[in-house]
Amino acid sequence: MVQERRSLSGRGAALGTGFGAALGAAAMILAAAMILAAAVLGGCSLTGPRPQAGGETSSTPSAPGASSASPSSNGSPASTPPPVPHAPPPPRENHLSPATLSLVTQARSLSSHGDIDGASSTLDRALRIEPNNPLLWIELGRLRLLDSESHQAEGCARKALALASGDHGAQKQAGHLLADALRAQQRNQEAHDVESQPFMR
Repeated sequence: MVQERRSLSGRGAALGTGFGAALGAAAMILAAAMILAAAVLGGCSLTGPRPQAGGETSSTPSAPGASSASPSSNGSPASTPPPVPHAPPPPRENHLSPATLSLVTQARSLSSHGDIDGASSTLDRALRIEPNNPLLWIELGRLRLLDSESHQAEGCARKALALASGDHGAQKQAGHLLADALRAQQRNQEAHDVESQPFMR
């Protein structure tokens, strides 16, 4: 009887030991499962943080004004040199060409011999060669004044004065011719006004 109780108690102890071991293993498995579940639910990752999509690249900010044009070495804009003053143009002087000079000499000779028509025709030939020469218009105006054609002489003088711009000598000759033509028409005040012009001095 006593032996049976000992054998039963021994079996019970053995069963208790095995049951305790099984309970310990189950508890460990359950704990591991809970830790794994917590990790999954918490969204934890065993790896480091993932880079954002597209990958941000770090860049150092550019210095302000780097893209703008660099100032000049002295820090001030380049200044333009002052304009060089131009020297006044030399005074203009009209001359007769050899051909027209020969015709003028011939016309003077004809007029001195009383051949006004011949002299006028000769000066017309000279004007066809140099129509813009004020000296020829002055010659023709003098011939017209000599022929008592003061209005035509006035027209020749004004034409010569317009063409003689810049030539003080020719302007003065044309001015004297114009004043004489105006006086021949009894327009003395106008003649005086012409003689008071700066080009007559």
